[in-house]
Amino acid sequence: MMFRMQSWLAGAALVLGLVNAAVARDLPEFTELAETNSVSVVNISTHQKSQGKQRLPHDFSMPDVPEDSPFNELFKRFFGDELDEFADRESRSLGSGFVISSDGYILTNYHVVDGADEVQVRFSDRRFYDAKVIGSDRASDVALLKIDAEGLPTVKLGSSTDLKVGEWVLAIGSPFGFDHTVTAGIVSAKGRSLPSENYVPFIQTDVAINPGNSGGPLFNLDGEVVGINSQIYSRTGGFMGLSFAIPIELAIGVADQLREHGKVSRGYLGVLIQDVDYNLAESFGLEQPRGALVSRVMPDSPAEKAGVKVGDVILEFNSKRLLNSSQLPPLVGITGVNEEATLKVLRSGETLDMQITVGRLPDDEQSASNKPAEPRPDEIEQLGLSVIDIDAGVREELGLEDKGGALVGKVGSGPAEDAGIRRGDIVLMFDGVDVENAKHLRELIEAAGDKRTVAILVRRGDSPLFMALRLKN
Repeated sequence: MMFRMQSWLAGAALVLGLVNAAVARDLPEFTELAETNSVSVVNISTHQKSQGKQRLPHDFSMPDVPEDSPFNELFKRFFGDELDEFADRESRSLGSGFVISSDGYILTNYHVVDGADEVQVRFSDRRFYDAKVIGSDRASDVALLKIDAEGLPTVKLGSSTDLKVGEWVLAIGSPFGFDHTVTAGIVSAKGRSLPSENYVPFIQTDVAINPGNSGGPLFNLDGEVVGINSQIYSRTGGFMGLSFAIPIELAIGVADQLREHGKVSRGYLGVLIQDVDYNLAESFGLEQPRGALVSRVMPDSPAEKAGVKVGDVILEFNSKRLLNSSQLPPLVGITGVNEEATLKVLRSGETLDMQITVGRLPDDEQSASNKPAEPRPDEIEQLGLSVIDIDAGVREELGLEDKGGALVGKVGSGPAEDAGIRRGDIVLMFDGVDVENAKHLRELIEAAGDKRTVAILVRRGDSPLFMALRLKN
């Protein structure tokens, strides 16, 4: 009996050993990758003179630590907002970057060098160089630096499009100033859109990224750079398992333009868009929410010339299906200026293919927000909604160029309130028909008949917005 037990234990140990060996063989090996590529990754420090006065607590004494100590970054984070008066204080920031050409071109993030008076890079062998900012691009958060050096070791560039969710990736950078720190994880998602970023389809990973990692490379297991570590999502200021990298193809495209022209040109359609929710999908006859709903077409824009109209739902751009509106700007942005593109749009229940010549995004393409004047409530009430005509004085005060529309004076309990309509909104379109005035809007509401849900277009401030108005439950 004892012999059998010993035999069983020996067999179990052998099986467990084989399993562990198999698991070990399947785990990634990062040592060679880290050793080979660390020489091409740099620490970036910037210096900026601040004219503002700052205050430290009266009982606080700054510890005596070396200038290049990583603890300086920690002290700045925890005590930077509480200051006693120091004028002309020199601020410092830390980041990372990587060499993309042997003659000294380095990629990093825009926010790492933004506003810097001096930029220095340091290699793993402690060599220091002063760097010149060749160009930087806020929209993509990419900056290109140049140092006076030759024969530098460079990274190998890969392809983010070949990445798969669940694939192992590795980051090298300087979190909190700790040079050439290596962290690893997996790709969590691709093509991720962030609220503050319109032109970057981010790679999401669970690689540990912290302040100082910004601008550093993200490698695949073949030792190829597939992205630039750029942002984290955090409620504490530290890493919480969500980090985002800029796809390397996009970054190199930006760098090439910065090197050649000093600035970046992006594709431009000239439309304002929004997501299609479930109620809007129902009103447009879509089986599910998808696409980019056009809420405004800019005058004399590529979209206007191609025949795009307010209320169109862009379903595809160059045969790439759009699940949500945030996917469209990156696709348009990377399209060359004056290139031909194909749109598939849904209009009045019919699908149309349209050809469009992509334009160049204007440098001042930003939307301002102006609060409209307070209107007086009127006597027209439909669906808990009261509206008034927009006279010439109000139209001039609001800066309205378009004719027509009805100004919302009061919103009471009812479908209008449920749809999210607010006092001061201007109703521009109802169920695909341009609203001429308050009376016309009431006629359109009455003519809706048995329709359960209709789409309406309102202007709020300077921004157009589609809403789903549920007429009947």
